[in-house]
Amino acid sequence: MIRFETTLGNFTIEFFEKEAPTTVENFRKYVTDEFFDGTIFHRIVPGFVIQGGGFTEDMSQKKPRAPIKNEADNGLKNTRGSLSMARTSDVNSATSQFFVNLKDNDFLDHQSGNFGYAVFARVTEGMDVIDKIAAVKTGKRRGFDDVPVQAVAMTSVRKIDK
Repeated sequence: MIRFETTLGNFTIEFFEKEAPTTVENFRKYVTDEFFDGTIFHRIVPGFVIQGGGFTEDMSQKKPRAPIKNEADNGLKNTRGSLSMARTSDVNSATSQFFVNLKDNDFLDHQSGNFGYAVFARVTEGMDVIDKIAAVKTGKRRGFDDVPVQAVAMTSVRKIDK
């Protein structure tokens, strides 16, 4: 399990190791390297997702490792509270950025004509914190839309015992 300490409270996730082994291993490496510490939730779209894991408070992008293979065909669904890897239009472009689904987003699931976004974990505690993050005021900043006016930072992201 992983605990996220943020400026708006804490939440905990558990991995789907069997279904998304490559994605989980990738995410664990970022946690071990303390990569997420000091990053922000840079994209917040109420009723959709909160996204983070790649930018610092000044909207500088951190240098991630190489992209990984997309495991969206693992049978898991983008349901409320699930975490998925963010990516570009290149199906296999996910690195460090991830999002938490604020509702069931079935159009993000793997299906015919749409490879989808790889679900790899779910929130086990602190969904109220996720909802609190989703409610912050957003605006445009440095060419990005949906950026919190007041930064929501990940201060510590660490492995914890169950």
